[in-house]
Amino acid sequence: MIRAYLLYTGADGHSHFKRGRISEGALVQADHTLFKETAANSSFDWHNDPIPQYVITLTGILEFSTKTGETFIIEPGDILLAIDHTGSGHKWKLLNDQPWKRVYVIYKENEDTHFIADEYQ
Repeated sequence: MIRAYLLYTGADGHSHFKRGRISEGALVQADHTLFKETAANSSFDWHNDPIPQYVITLTGILEFSTKTGETFIIEPGDILLAIDHTGSGHKWKLLNDQPWKRVYVIYKENEDTHFIADEYQ
């Protein structure tokens, strides 16, 4: 099981998240792939994600927050499925002394992301 977090805009106009996983063996057609590194001890204030994308964390431990007070922690190997393109947005900060190395996989709008939410939510 690959742990994943869905970051989305709710009907209330705020960003929210769900814990879950990505179906094993799922094939998703990608448009582009981007590799990025952000220095240790960095943070990024309120923003939205511009395009539908998976963010695969390679190094770094991050805390994500929404304006409604929701928080979650991303660790190496976790996938963030970012679709909060509108609304109040989210912010993040690195919690450890490692840089945030990640891969963005940008997929086509309306593509099946194969995200399965945890049942207890």
